[in-house]
Amino acid sequence: MPTATEAPVAGVGAFPGVGDVRGRAKGENFTVASLVLGERNRVCLSAIYGFARLVDELGDAAPGDRSALLDRAEQELDLAYAGRATDAVFVRLQDAFARCTLPREEFVRLIDANRRDQRQPEYETHEDLVDYCRLSANPVGALVLHVFGAADAERLRLSDAVCTGLQLVEHWQDVGEDFRNGRIYLPREDRERFGVTDAHLGAARVDEPLRRLLAFETGRAAELLRAGTRLVHSLRGRARWAVAGYVGGGNAAIGALVDANYEVLPTGPKATRRRRLLATLAVLGGRA
Repeated sequence: MPTATEAPVAGVGAFPGVGDVRGRAKGENFTVASLVLGERNRVCLSAIYGFARLVDELGDAAPGDRSALLDRAEQELDLAYAGRATDAVFVRLQDAFARCTLPREEFVRLIDANRRDQRQPEYETHEDLVDYCRLSANPVGALVLHVFGAADAERLRLSDAVCTGLQLVEHWQDVGEDFRNGRIYLPREDRERFGVTDAHLGAARVDEPLRRLLAFETGRAAELLRAGTRLVHSLRGRARWAVAGYVGGGNAAIGALVDANYEVLPTGPKATRRRRLLATLAVLGGRA
């Protein structure tokens, strides 16, 4: 059984054959390793992260019946709440439940996002995509606020905006990869408005219609992320530092997209560690 300080490992217990999720932690916005968080917060955030990565793995890459695997994940979640988890990721989550009050419905929404991925490969409108982010992204922010005991109504509202913005930025970084995997997150109505077809998404390089569309969508994400400064400055101590890291990571990702002139084919630009640090400090200083 893993200790609280070990990295989460999938493929043990309930989900044999699912890849180790540790390697996917590097370079993502959900950073949990910083010692500034303190042991309790680090254990809880790491467990949430491990759950989110495992559920994404089950929905995106697991062999076999992915819907059945996601149902098994919800069953394992209930076992964790009952203190009887069998999979390593859920054993760690069970440990987090003993330290932090974390609502079940937020974890279920993350599972439901991956269930939606099994039946809906693209979205008609921006509003439809935002509704998907309500399942796929916003629960993570809510859980982070619960870890820090800061989940009041106004902060949750601001967190939803930030998390939706973060999710949108990630989609725009991964346009080429998602298209090759049979998914299109750029809303159909926006693609039609900018004259973007499947041929544009499958090309070797971004051309002008797709570039204009990505600039438009990235602007929407940036507007949502502006709520992050208000959220950060409503918090104190470790919570402020942690949330500033998420917001700064999103701002840095947007900067990387802009600097790369939205060249996301075949792979999208990623912000450097230095850029993420500077963006985080800007958020903390109220300059973002």
